Formats: sequence, C-alpha cells, structure tokens
Amino acid sequence: MIKIAPSILSADFANLQRDISAAGEAGAPYVHVDVMDGHFVPNITIGAPVVKSLRKATDLVLDVHLMIDRPDKYLDDFLEAGSDIITVHYESPGYSETLIDKIHAAGKRASVSIKPKTPAEVLFPLLPKLDMVLVMTVEPGFGGQSFIESTIPKIRALRAEIKKNGYDCELEIDGGVDASNIGACVEYGANVIVAGSAVFGKGDIAKAMAALKEGIGDRDV
Repeated sequence: MIKIAPSILSADFANLQRDISAAGEAGAPYVHVDVMDGHFVPNITIGAPVVKSLRKATDLVLDVHLMIDRPDKYLDDFLEAGSDIITVHYESPGYSETLIDKIHAAGKRASVSIKPKTPAEVLFPLLPKLDMVLVMTVEPGFGGQSFIESTIPKIRALRAEIKKNGYDCELEIDGGVDASNIGACVEYGANVIVAGSAVFGKGDIAKAMAALKEGIGDRDV
C-alpha cells in the first residue's frame, strides 16, 4: 500500500490541528514530524513537547524524524511524547543499533534514515530488524527543495533488497516530491512518500492530496 505522509514542516504552525485534520480527512495515514536541532542540520524546528501536543490532537500515525546530533540523549522524550514511528539518522553522532532495540522495547516502530550521499548498502544489515527505512532525496534541513535524481539508484537498491529477502520493512522517501514526480518515486520502489509543500503549501489541502493520489494512480511496489 502506498502511503502519503504530509510533513508539518510546511504546515501552518498556528493551526497544526486544523491542517493535520484536513490531511487526514483527505486520506493521509501518517503525519511526518521533522525534528531539527540546528546542529545535525542547519535549522531548528520543534521538540518533544510539540509531539506530545500533536498526540492529543490526532489519531494519525506520528512519523517522527529525528534530524538531531544526539538521538540517544533525547529518544526517551520522543517515545514518551507519543511517537508511533521514530527515525534516527545513520550519520548522526550518538546513533547505534541499540536505539532500534530501545524503540522496539517501547512498543514503537523503528526506522533509520540516510542522507543523499550515504550509500544504501549501509542499511542492508539493519533491514531485518527495521520497520522502515528513510532515504532523504534532498539534503536535510529545509523544506521546498528539488528532488535529487542521484538518490534514485539507492531507492531501487533498497527496494530490491527488501523484496529479495521478504523483509517487512517500509521504504520512505523525503524531499522534493510533488504531483509531477510521485508516480515515478513509487516506480523506483518507495511506498511511504513524505510531502510537505506539495500538501500544505497549495492552499487547498484536500485538492493537493487528490493531486498526489492521481499522480500515484494504481501503481504498487
């Protein structure tokens, strides 16, 4: 099943509940929450208190993406805040496989992300124990960037490895996806598509979601 995960990075922060509700009503099963610390990436967004508030405001899956230097230091906060999926970066200081075990021990889904220049193969040994992998298709830190074409072989390689071994692992991509290229992204092998400005930057959230769904068509991974 192909899932669209609208990123609140492009939503109206004064009306997050309204925008998330609109996306959910339009068929989004996940809400993508970008957490940035100004160190691992050159931007600052939100922390665990906002995730806790979002948990009270929606029943949608909270897909929390930790773009931070020390996920080991702050993981408990985000687990307790109500995250459903937590993604940590392979390249992040403080990352280790023990974080995956800790996320699972808390009854949550675990994901690991890689930046555009990190080879897909670093994730292959982790696939048996992950619920999702995330390929960044832009350099992390800012919304509204263009899709980096050189990430396509990594998406394809990860999909092939997941399929070959029958792993129960979703493949998410984040960055530069809109109605014009979402169909191709699914063809490459992604089944969870993060879309920020393509959903919340269009004015009419329901219409924007419909355009993305039309771009997907009847494709499957």
